[in-house]
Amino acid sequence: MKTARLLHHTFVYALLLAGSVMFLMPLAWMVSTSLKGDVGMFSIPPQWIPDPVHWDNFSKAVQSFPFLRYTFNTVLITALTMLGTMLSSAFCAYAFAKLRWPGRDFWFIVMLSTMMLPPQATMIPLFIFYKELGWIDSYLPLVVPSFFGSALYIFLMRQFFMTIPKELNEAAKLDGASEFRIWWQLYMPLSKPALATLGIFTFMFTWNDFLGPLIYLNDPDSFTLALGLRSFQQQFGTRWNVMMAASLLVMLPTIVLFFSFQRYFIEGVTLTGVKG
Repeated sequence: MKTARLLHHTFVYALLLAGSVMFLMPLAWMVSTSLKGDVGMFSIPPQWIPDPVHWDNFSKAVQSFPFLRYTFNTVLITALTMLGTMLSSAFCAYAFAKLRWPGRDFWFIVMLSTMMLPPQATMIPLFIFYKELGWIDSYLPLVVPSFFGSALYIFLMRQFFMTIPKELNEAAKLDGASEFRIWWQLYMPLSKPALATLGIFTFMFTWNDFLGPLIYLNDPDSFTLALGLRSFQQQFGTRWNVMMAASLLVMLPTIVLFFSFQRYFIEGVTLTGVKG
């Protein structure tokens, strides 16, 4: 019995190790290439450890295109989108989880059904709609929709709210608290793990979003980092070392955010799927 369990654990760990190596190799190659000079990037056999190390590739990447300007634009869009998504999704989720109103379950199913619509089906109608509003070449099409909630995030927050005992609501109502005050002062502080999960998901999607800014932004001064990297690739496509350095700089905030809030992220993913 112990031998079988040991073999099982060994197989599982070996499989996980192999999968980790497979997924980490592209990242390792990116880091290695970003530190190489113009000579030796495609040497055979591959040179994983650069010699000498060219740290100046990162400064070249920052100076080759308006990196700081694009970073500010991306941070602005990401921060507003995160704020809108977390507030609106938690607000709607509370209504679906804790309030009693006619047709609640029906409208919840309708909301979930919108997740089956592919983005390609709504891309052109949304573009025409925003064009009629005069929002093209502004950040409004990228930010305003987040303040109307997201079906997936509303579902996740509802699942989390369902795990909170209803006795807390009853006790708060006995003390004279309104539904809004219960949501804001009771449920929101208790929802830090779930909100951290929503925040990480929203940050990763918005920070790396390429299609949205490509469709709605025309002014180069309004570009995000994703569009800036594309422009950089079109101008300096053969300078792969500088390109990899720029890509690492763009990717770094996502990695730092994930590892900084990893505990909340794992806890939030676990709790949002506890109860249906």
